[in-house]
Amino acid sequence: MPVIMDVDTGVDDALALALVWKSKQVELVGVTTVNGNVSLSQATLNTRKVIHMLQQLDEDKQRADVEANKVPLNFEQKGAASARNGFTRNVPIIPGANEPLMRPTFFEHAVHGNDGLGGALSDMSPPELEEGLPHAAQFIIEEAKKRPGELTLLMTAPLTNLAIALRACPELPQIVKRVVMMGGALQTFGNVTPVAEYNIYVDPEAAKMVLHAGFDLTIVGLDVTRQALLRPEHLEKLDSTPLGGFVRTCTAQYMERYRMRNGVAACAMHDPLAAYIVIDASIVKTHRYYVDVETRSDLCDGQTVCDVQNRLGREANANVCVEVDGEAFMDRFISVLQA
Repeated sequence: MPVIMDVDTGVDDALALALVWKSKQVELVGVTTVNGNVSLSQATLNTRKVIHMLQQLDEDKQRADVEANKVPLNFEQKGAASARNGFTRNVPIIPGANEPLMRPTFFEHAVHGNDGLGGALSDMSPPELEEGLPHAAQFIIEEAKKRPGELTLLMTAPLTNLAIALRACPELPQIVKRVVMMGGALQTFGNVTPVAEYNIYVDPEAAKMVLHAGFDLTIVGLDVTRQALLRPEHLEKLDSTPLGGFVRTCTAQYMERYRMRNGVAACAMHDPLAAYIVIDASIVKTHRYYVDVETRSDLCDGQTVCDVQNRLGREANANVCVEVDGEAFMDRFISVLQA
C-alpha cells in the first residue's frame, strides 16, 4: 500500500512514523513536512532524526540476523525505495510550507517541548537532505500521478501542503486513492480552544479547501484519539525493545501536560491512531457526515462543524470516526513496535 505521510513532527508524529515504518503493509513513498507543532525547519530536522533512528535500528537488526546466518548478506528489505548497502530503506523527506495559508504560525512547545521531541534524539546528527528537492505539494502531485488511484495520503499536521497541492492540481482528489487526516473535534471539546483541534486551528482555510475538494476523506478527530491513551504500563511493555527508550523519553513532557489538563497519567495517541487506521480501518466505526470549518469567528475560529442530523441538507463529504476500541489499538501499536 503506497503512502505519503505529511507531518509537523512532534511527539505523536514521531510515534506514527515509527508505526508506519515498522508496518509490513505500508510502502512509505515519502514524508513531507510542514509548519505546525514546530517550525518547518525543526519539523524537517525532527523527521530526519526519527527516520535516521529507524534506519539505524533496521541496520542493527539485519546485521545481527546476517551474523546469525538468518538472512543472506545481500538481503534487501522491501520498502519504498531500493535498499542501500543491502540494509537501509531510503525514504525521501520533502519540506513544504513554512507558514499557514493566511495566518501567523502557532507552535505547541508547551506540549512537545522546545525541539518538538521532548528532548529525545538531541545528540543525533542525521544525514543532510538531498539537494534539488521539489516542494512537498509538488512531490504529492508527482507521486500521485505515478500511481493513479493507488496512493494514500496520511495527514497528521495542518493541511497547508495539501491545500497548496490542490491549488496547483484541482483534479488531485480523483487521482489519489484516499486521504486519512488527524484533525478536528467533531462532537467533543477542542485541545487548543474550547472548540478547535490544533491541526485545524492552525490553518482552517487549508482544512476548508481539503474538506470541499472531493477526496475520499477519513477524519480521525479528538472524539476517538482521546480514547487511545498511552499509559505507564504501555511504556513498561516497550522498555525492553529497541524503541522503548525513545518512546519513554519523547513522551515524558507530553504525558505530564496531558496529566495537568486531564488528570490522567497518559497521553492521547492522536497521530498513531490515524496511522493505524490507514493499515486497518476495522479498529474504528465511521459515519458519513457533512463537515465544514469555521474561519470567521472570534470565538469559534477553527471549529470543525459536523452536521450529524443533516440540518444543512448538504451531501456528506467525510467518513468521520465516531468510535474506537482504544485498548485493542494500543495492543496492536505495541505489538508492531515490539516486532
